[in-house]
Amino acid sequence: MERKLVAYFSASGITAKVAKALAEAACADIYEIKPKIPYTKEDLDWMNKKSRSSVEMNDPSSRPALADVAANVDRYDVIFVGFPVWWYTAPTIIKTFLEAYDFNGKIIVPFATSGGSGIGTTAETLQEVVPAATVKAGKILNGRIAALELKQWADGFE
Repeated sequence: MERKLVAYFSASGITAKVAKALAEAACADIYEIKPKIPYTKEDLDWMNKKSRSSVEMNDPSSRPALADVAANVDRYDVIFVGFPVWWYTAPTIIKTFLEAYDFNGKIIVPFATSGGSGIGTTAETLQEVVPAATVKAGKILNGRIAALELKQWADGFE
Protein backbone atom coordinates (compact mmCIF):
# COMPACT_ATOMS: atom_id res chain seq x y z
CA MET A 1 0.00 0.00 0.00
CA GLU A 2 1.27 3.44 -0.89
CA ARG A 3 1.71 6.09 1.78
CA LYS A 4 -0.71 8.96 1.42
CA LEU A 5 -0.69 12.53 2.63
CA VAL A 6 -3.52 15.04 2.61
CA ALA A 7 -1.96 18.52 2.48
CA TYR A 8 -4.42 21.36 2.52
CA PHE A 9 -4.79 25.13 2.67
CA SER A 10 -7.98 26.43 4.23
CA ALA A 11 -8.71 30.14 4.50
CA SER A 12 -12.05 29.84 6.29
CA GLY A 13 -12.16 26.29 7.69
CA ILE A 14 -14.34 24.70 5.01
CA THR A 15 -11.49 22.98 3.17
CA ALA A 16 -10.04 21.88 6.53
CA LYS A 17 -13.19 19.89 7.32
CA VAL A 18 -13.11 18.17 3.94
CA ALA A 19 -9.37 17.46 4.27
CA LYS A 20 -9.85 15.83 7.66
CA ALA A 21 -12.65 13.64 6.33
CA LEU A 22 -10.54 12.65 3.30
CA ALA A 23 -7.50 11.85 5.46
CA GLU A 24 -9.61 9.62 7.68
CA ALA A 25 -11.30 7.86 4.76
CA ALA A 26 -8.00 7.35 2.90
CA CYS A 27 -6.00 6.34 6.00
CA ALA A 28 -3.68 9.22 5.15
CA ASP A 29 -1.56 11.54 7.22
CA ILE A 30 -2.61 15.18 7.23
CA TYR A 31 -0.68 18.44 6.96
CA GLU A 32 -2.00 21.99 6.96
CA ILE A 33 -0.41 24.41 4.49
CA LYS A 34 -0.24 27.64 6.47
CA PRO A 35 0.74 31.07 5.21
CA LYS A 36 3.44 32.87 7.17
CA ILE A 37 1.01 35.78 7.43
CA PRO A 38 -2.52 34.45 8.04
CA TYR A 39 -5.31 35.76 5.82
CA THR A 40 -7.83 38.10 7.40
CA LYS A 41 -11.44 38.49 6.31
CA GLU A 42 -10.43 41.71 4.54
CA ASP A 43 -7.61 39.86 2.74
CA LEU A 44 -10.18 37.45 1.30
CA ASP A 45 -12.56 40.09 -0.08
CA TRP A 46 -12.53 39.07 -3.73
CA MET A 47 -14.72 42.05 -4.64
CA ASN A 48 -11.95 44.44 -3.56
CA LYS A 49 -9.31 44.55 -6.29
CA LYS A 50 -6.77 45.75 -3.72
CA SER A 51 -7.38 42.95 -1.21
CA ARG A 52 -4.45 40.62 -0.58
CA SER A 53 -6.08 37.64 -2.29
CA SER A 54 -7.03 39.72 -5.35
CA VAL A 55 -3.52 41.13 -5.68
CA GLU A 56 -1.94 37.67 -5.31
CA MET A 57 -4.27 36.02 -7.80
CA ASN A 58 -3.72 38.77 -10.37
CA ASP A 59 0.06 38.30 -10.20
CA PRO A 60 1.19 34.98 -11.75
CA SER A 61 4.54 35.28 -9.96
CA SER A 62 2.97 35.73 -6.52
CA ARG A 63 4.22 33.20 -3.98
CA PRO A 64 2.94 33.90 -0.45
CA ALA A 65 5.43 32.71 2.16
CA LEU A 66 4.74 29.51 4.07
CA ALA A 67 4.71 29.34 7.86
CA ASP A 68 6.87 26.20 7.68
CA VAL A 69 8.14 23.49 5.35
CA ALA A 70 7.62 20.47 7.57
CA ALA A 71 5.38 18.32 5.36
CA ASN A 72 8.05 15.63 4.80
CA VAL A 73 6.59 14.80 1.38
CA ASP A 74 9.51 12.47 0.65
CA ARG A 75 7.76 9.88 2.87
CA TYR A 76 4.68 9.72 0.64
CA ASP A 77 3.77 8.34 -2.77
CA VAL A 78 0.38 10.01 -3.18
CA ILE A 79 -0.22 13.58 -2.02
CA PHE A 80 -3.74 14.97 -2.06
CA VAL A 81 -3.50 18.77 -2.22
CA GLY A 82 -6.59 20.63 -1.08
CA PHE A 83 -7.64 24.25 -1.33
CA PRO A 84 -10.60 26.56 -1.82
CA VAL A 85 -11.06 27.58 -5.45
CA TRP A 86 -9.98 31.19 -5.97
CA TRP A 87 -10.56 32.76 -9.38
CA TYR A 88 -11.30 29.32 -10.93
CA THR A 89 -8.00 27.78 -9.78
CA ALA A 90 -5.79 27.06 -6.79
CA PRO A 91 -4.64 29.96 -4.58
CA THR A 92 -1.06 31.00 -5.26
CA ILE A 93 0.07 29.59 -1.90
CA ILE A 94 -0.44 26.14 -3.43
CA LYS A 95 2.28 26.93 -5.97
CA THR A 96 4.50 28.09 -3.07
CA PHE A 97 3.89 24.74 -1.36
CA LEU A 98 4.62 22.71 -4.50
CA GLU A 99 7.82 24.65 -5.20
CA ALA A 100 9.06 24.13 -1.62
CA TYR A 101 9.49 20.34 -1.95
CA ASP A 102 10.79 17.69 -4.32
CA PHE A 103 7.77 15.95 -5.85
CA ASN A 104 9.80 13.89 -8.32
CA GLY A 105 7.91 10.66 -9.03
CA LYS A 106 5.00 11.56 -6.74
CA ILE A 107 1.31 11.42 -7.60
CA ILE A 108 -0.46 14.68 -6.77
CA VAL A 109 -4.23 14.74 -6.60
CA PRO A 110 -5.85 18.15 -6.25
CA PHE A 111 -9.14 18.49 -4.41
CA ALA A 112 -11.02 21.66 -3.76
CA THR A 113 -14.00 23.30 -2.17
CA SER A 114 -15.93 25.94 -4.04
CA GLY A 115 -18.91 28.18 -3.63
CA GLY A 116 -19.93 27.65 -7.23
CA SER A 117 -17.12 27.27 -9.73
CA GLY A 118 -15.43 24.09 -10.83
CA ILE A 119 -11.78 23.09 -10.53
CA GLY A 120 -11.15 24.14 -14.13
CA THR A 121 -7.65 23.58 -15.51
CA THR A 122 -6.02 23.49 -12.09
CA ALA A 123 -4.35 20.12 -12.72
CA GLU A 124 -2.65 21.42 -15.84
CA THR A 125 -1.54 24.59 -14.04
CA LEU A 126 -0.10 22.61 -11.13
CA GLN A 127 1.59 20.14 -13.50
CA GLU A 128 3.60 23.06 -14.89
CA VAL A 129 4.81 23.82 -11.35
CA VAL A 130 5.87 20.22 -10.63
CA PRO A 131 6.79 18.68 -14.00
CA ALA A 132 8.54 15.68 -12.39
CA ALA A 133 5.31 14.62 -10.63
CA THR A 134 2.10 13.18 -12.05
CA VAL A 135 -0.80 15.53 -11.36
CA LYS A 136 -4.21 13.89 -11.63
CA ALA A 137 -7.42 15.69 -12.64
CA GLY A 138 -8.73 16.11 -9.10
CA LYS A 139 -12.20 16.83 -7.86
CA ILE A 140 -14.44 19.36 -6.13
CA LEU A 141 -15.40 17.94 -2.73
CA ASN A 142 -18.21 20.15 -1.46
CA GLY A 143 -20.75 19.44 1.24
CA ARG A 144 -21.13 16.23 3.14
CA ILE A 145 -19.53 13.41 1.24
CA ALA A 146 -19.97 9.90 2.55
CA ALA A 147 -16.83 8.33 3.99
CA LEU A 148 -17.22 5.35 1.67
CA GLU A 149 -17.36 7.61 -1.39
CA LEU A 150 -14.22 9.45 -0.22
CA LYS A 151 -12.42 6.15 0.42
CA GLN A 152 -13.32 4.76 -2.99
CA TRP A 153 -12.16 7.94 -4.70
CA ALA A 154 -8.90 8.11 -2.72
CA ASP A 155 -8.17 4.41 -3.28
CA GLY A 156 -8.33 4.99 -7.03
CA PHE A 157 -4.86 6.59 -6.93
CA GLU A 158 -2.93 3.62 -5.52
